[in-house]
Amino acid sequence: MTWTLVVPLKPLSRAKTRLSDAAGDGLRASLALAFAQDTVDAALASRWVRGVTVVTDDPLAGRELSALGARILPDSPGRGLNAALAHGALAVRGERPGAAVAAMNADLPALRTVELDLVLEAASGFARAFLADAAGVGTTLLSAAPGVGLAPAFGGPSRARHRASGAREIELAGVDSVRHDVDTAGDLRAAVALGVGAHTRARLADMQGTAYTYDPETRAGSVLLDDGTPLPFDTAAFDAGGLRMLRPGQRVRIEVEGEGEQRRVVFVTLQTF
Repeated sequence: MTWTLVVPLKPLSRAKTRLSDAAGDGLRASLALAFAQDTVDAALASRWVRGVTVVTDDPLAGRELSALGARILPDSPGRGLNAALAHGALAVRGERPGAAVAAMNADLPALRTVELDLVLEAASGFARAFLADAAGVGTTLLSAAPGVGLAPAFGGPSRARHRASGAREIELAGVDSVRHDVDTAGDLRAAVALGVGAHTRARLADMQGTAYTYDPETRAGSVLLDDGTPLPFDTAAFDAGGLRMLRPGQRVRIEVEGEGEQRRVVFVTLQTF
């Protein structure tokens, strides 16, 4: 059985708000897009995936995910996650009434195609099935066989709701990457430990460095990017990060502006993921 995946994605300005403390608002939005890109990339490579429909009203996300091969569907209900998923499933079956559909989170940056294959193979044995998240509370994937309603109930303790609705829980070992959605800095650390995809990896590389010099009198100094490039930061950049002190050798999270010789650090704080 092949599946069409329905993936919901909030406007990037409102996505992954629980990462704000760790990443800042601008980087948070960039990470949300990178998570979705890695999720869609891995999903489209699956032998059991016929296509991916992303339900989103975000124009940037729509362009970037369409370029990967996803179909973009506007979130015309505009009534939250489950309404968006139901809308996506309805649109898929409006074109192919016999389609098998599965809803999947857009924040699975460590997703591995081989593990998604195993989950979808298992789902093929049930009318409706779901996979619990790594915390054992939520859901990262919900499937519905041809002719069966999806009936999504994502959000909060959705594992219990999906089980109560009659969906069968997929109980597989070795599919951690399909379970690890990312909402917090701790979730991101866990995903990085599993091995995130190219988009997330590149975005994280742009955000990280090592403190190289620091003058406590001026509260200015420099950082080394992971490729060895030194970049200066001024007093305003240091103060923006809320730090009191910085020691050379500490890992830091940074925000950078400008190109070429004008490139500079505008925000520096300690790395938390």
